[in-house]
Amino acid sequence: MLQAEEKKNMLNTFRDKNILVIGLARSGIGAANLLSVLGARVSITDKKPGSMLETNIMRLLPSVNVITDGNHRDIFNNSDMIVISPGVPLGIPELVLARGKGIPVIGELELAYQTVAGCELYPATPHFIGVTGTNGKSTTVTLIDLMLKESGYKTLLGGNIGNAVTAEILNTLNIRQKSTDERPFVPEIMDYIVAEISSFQLETINEFRPGTAAILNITPDHLDRYEGMDDYISAKARIFENQTAGDYLILNADDPVIMELYDAKLKTQHVKLPEIFFFSRRRQVKGIYLKKGEVYCDMPRSLLPSLDASLISSGEIKIGGIHNLENAMAASLIALISGCPPQVVRNTLRSFPGLEHRLEFVGESKGVRFINDSKGTNVGAVAKSLEGFEKVVLIMGGRDKDGDFSILRDLIKRKARLLILIGEAGEKIGEKLKGMTDIYKVNDFREAVDLSMAKASAGDVVLLSPGCASFDMFADFEDRGRKFKEAVREILE
Repeated sequence: MLQAEEKKNMLNTFRDKNILVIGLARSGIGAANLLSVLGARVSITDKKPGSMLETNIMRLLPSVNVITDGNHRDIFNNSDMIVISPGVPLGIPELVLARGKGIPVIGELELAYQTVAGCELYPATPHFIGVTGTNGKSTTVTLIDLMLKESGYKTLLGGNIGNAVTAEILNTLNIRQKSTDERPFVPEIMDYIVAEISSFQLETINEFRPGTAAILNITPDHLDRYEGMDDYISAKARIFENQTAGDYLILNADDPVIMELYDAKLKTQHVKLPEIFFFSRRRQVKGIYLKKGEVYCDMPRSLLPSLDASLISSGEIKIGGIHNLENAMAASLIALISGCPPQVVRNTLRSFPGLEHRLEFVGESKGVRFINDSKGTNVGAVAKSLEGFEKVVLIMGGRDKDGDFSILRDLIKRKARLLILIGEAGEKIGEKLKGMTDIYKVNDFREAVDLSMAKASAGDVVLLSPGCASFDMFADFEDRGRKFKEAVREILE
């Protein structure tokens, strides 16, 4: 824990400094506004023209200087610090030159961490819970946040879900109106900050050290950004690189990539490591596991003195799907470690209906169920979703992220009655999965839904799980999911 003077010095890291924020979207807006309130001279830049960013610009404080229509090199070179949004690659020429000049470059997550962990605003530093993984992050952090709140803790939820963490932190600062006040900020007390963290955000950490970190799974994704799978795995692994004794690390014991990472970087190390717990659907582990339909806990009594071995029956967990069972176990383990009573954990699992666009039940017609899994933006997500069903009409496609669709061949052959393809990646997906089932190509969701109803039988599931990004036809995965639901509801009316 930093001493008071060290905390004050950390706050001075931002005050009266020329700080450039790159990217005028959710993360950039949160970072720019927080830095401005903390006394920095802030400029924010974006490659898009100002006419495309008017709504976002209106969300900025008047003190933030806005620069659009490209990256202007002199702005980079004259900065004392640069804060980048997750979508900005570190390799752009302006950033390479700035780093070469010794200008610090951090991400919005690192900024959020430095603000709460290293300055006088927060005399009691909130406990950071960071969750990463290829799939399931949003559901897991939402469950954790609900369990903590129901247990009486004050929490902040942000990151790759909802608002940027910096924006949520700014919301907790009760700013006094009189400039003569010695302490212009009276921050709300927070017990926990729960953050959904992407690999992009982890690329730019420096001091970020979550008290509890979790890696849910690692399957190929974003290979259009990374040179290879090893780079993607290394980015995910950064979530625990600053952890030490007294911290907690939660790992999926069923994920081979994670266990290889554990063997290589954690198992044989003779340094002060975090305490490591696992979750598993397949075997008994130190942590939480599934056995004969029951979820069991194996944890030290110092952490969990009041729980019998069995936590809940898997059939009582309201959200469906195999991957949601894993998410529920990971969330429960973190909540229990964090001090949530077992009964609160059980009640949350029994009542939580799941998130929109994540295996969301849309409706049923003539015994055919429609499921919206628009958030399934990579091949691993499609595989997990398919595992939970038997007779499926699968709708896939969108903008390819260099996914290896061939790994779905066996699942498609066993599970899919037919495959309906849409969007830019349709040709590639069709070629990789040729011969596994009947394949059709359509132009839009209305065609896809009509074809589904013509081909499906009672008891089938029509599953939208695209395995691709949405930007070829839609604003984002949420827009895609809404358009799918609209098409389904037209036939249900």
